[in-house]
Amino acid sequence: MARIVLAPDKFKGSITARDVAAQVGAGITAVLPDAELVVVPVSDGGDGLLDVALSVGFERVDVEASGPLEEPVSSWYAVRGDEVVIEMAEICGLARASDLDAMGATSRGLGEAIATALDRGANSVLLGIGGSASTDGGAGVLEALGARLLDGSGSPCPPGGGGLLALASIDLSALHPRLTEVTITVACDVDNPLTGPRGAAAVYGPQKGANPDQVAALDQALTRLADIVSDATGSNVRDAAGAGAAGGVGYAALAVLGATLRSGVDVVLDLVDFADALEGADLVVTGEGMLDEQTLNGKAPAGVAAAARARGIPVVAVCGARSLSDELLRKAGIGVVHVISDLATEPRESFERPGPLLQRAGRAIARELKDSRT
Repeated sequence: MARIVLAPDKFKGSITARDVAAQVGAGITAVLPDAELVVVPVSDGGDGLLDVALSVGFERVDVEASGPLEEPVSSWYAVRGDEVVIEMAEICGLARASDLDAMGATSRGLGEAIATALDRGANSVLLGIGGSASTDGGAGVLEALGARLLDGSGSPCPPGGGGLLALASIDLSALHPRLTEVTITVACDVDNPLTGPRGAAAVYGPQKGANPDQVAALDQALTRLADIVSDATGSNVRDAAGAGAAGGVGYAALAVLGATLRSGVDVVLDLVDFADALEGADLVVTGEGMLDEQTLNGKAPAGVAAAARARGIPVVAVCGARSLSDELLRKAGIGVVHVISDLATEPRESFERPGPLLQRAGRAIARELKDSRT
């Protein structure tokens, strides 16, 4: 009997990781009805992280928080005992933005969710910060957790990165008292510093609606924030790898919250006990919507393949489309790729109706495995 680990990421905008695994698994068992399927949906630590948490026993907890423009939003995070997983994109990310406001968008909602989790007894907090809409250096997070960011007259600064241009001082004396008691881990797959030509504003600001003048202003604002926080804490982490993640939320997490930044896919593989899932496996199936250059830079399929290859387990992938050569995929540890758009008869079929195509890919994977054993 074959033991097959199904560890796909989502096909973004099309189908969740859990549903990818279900459809591929249905195809496999149509050919190998006795196959043992181990379903381990994964993500790179960005959007989709909450779905992964639910798949390993976490439960959904609803929360009210502020969206990127401070509008009230109904969202949720995941809880298992005293462990909490919070996904920024679900609360105040680009997906929540009715309009882009490069200067005014705030990360406050993430801080509100953290505060709620702390009040409910969380001792371990995992933050997925992909898909952010703001470039405020995590100022909104800090304010929601009790910090006071003040202008020259002692009044609170306006929200968003633009408001930091008026920042004169920061008061951290009223930070949430439980911050010193908890472990905070940030799933982060970028190594950008907070400021400069590779910083949060320069690299990611345009994606959030910033024009060139606004990029320059936001970089100036983030520099101001870092100067003032450094004076207040005695620590300067603006150039740390990942400080520029999520518009500078990575910086605030490092500088003030005492967080640890880790590779998103490594965090996820630990969360789902992937090492245990690989025990005795004959094959691993991974994948995502698009296998491209980004896949090789910290995305989930590359992490899954690396872990499997370290144990000598063959890996195949399913995807909607690909731009990577066979050679690059082999170097990443992926031997065979099944591209469902190649199976489609209509241009948007693989995006809008991927299920039957993924089942076909699953049947092909099973036949290949069966043939390799005869």
